[in-house]
Amino acid sequence: MKQLTLARSVKGVGIGLHKGEPIEITLEPLEADSGIVFFRSDLNISYKAIPENVINTQMATVLGDDRGFISTIEHLMSAINAYGIDNVRIVLNANEAPVMDGSSISFCMMLDEAGVMELDAPKKIMVIKKPIEVRDGNKFVRLIPTKEPRINYTIKFDNAVIGEQTYNFEFSKKNYIENIARARTFGFLKDVQMLRDKNLALGGSLENTIVVDESRILNPEGLRFKDEFVRHKILDAIGDLTLLGYRVFGDYISFAGSHHLNHLLTKEVLKDKEAYEIVSLEKANVKAYEKVFA
Repeated sequence: MKQLTLARSVKGVGIGLHKGEPIEITLEPLEADSGIVFFRSDLNISYKAIPENVINTQMATVLGDDRGFISTIEHLMSAINAYGIDNVRIVLNANEAPVMDGSSISFCMMLDEAGVMELDAPKKIMVIKKPIEVRDGNKFVRLIPTKEPRINYTIKFDNAVIGEQTYNFEFSKKNYIENIARARTFGFLKDVQMLRDKNLALGGSLENTIVVDESRILNPEGLRFKDEFVRHKILDAIGDLTLLGYRVFGDYISFAGSHHLNHLLTKEVLKDKEAYEIVSLEKANVKAYEKVFA
């Protein structure tokens, strides 16, 4: 149970969801205890993926400061989390990560191509010690102690196509790849023009987004899963929680969660030193965690 990085660098190209322009992405190995670092090659600035560097959560999770920003990082972060990678440098030549097909499966393929390498340092995880919750009316996100980490997510939309969906996800890399990674982001036809008037979603299309109107799905191929909408929200949550800096050993429960609530949850956890413990996975305590973090 050592820290992991990539065995080699890997490159890709994809369209940015909001700007609609081609973006080059390179994933590079990093040394132990470096964490996840984003680097904008066009501006020569870096941002570590931690809650303090989050500046916006309205449409996506955004890192940045007064020098610049990097948007839509959650799908890539989700794949990195699922693969157990502790240290990686992500080089982008634009202000957002490419959307690929709207899921994280393309990033999983990049990680498969790069391979993983053990570093000479023990893996560290965040073990949740007491419940932490953030609410907004009846919407909430919550982390609680557990012996077998799971995600229980419910969404509820006033839309005949989506309605209410619940999914229970037991955390493992295999389960993630089979049941979560291919779930795509989604949006509503009625919002498309509004977003484009704000110069957002310019790269959105039926190739990378499930588009829903009042009564049907516009994508000709339909859904990849009958409950693809809630599965994608789980994909997002896994990515957002990665900003805590460690794999989280705790149950995540949500009703109608969002990037914003997930961000507030990470801040609440880090604010309460009694809410968690950072555990170094030495040989003596590996068995309790190896199923999830191997």
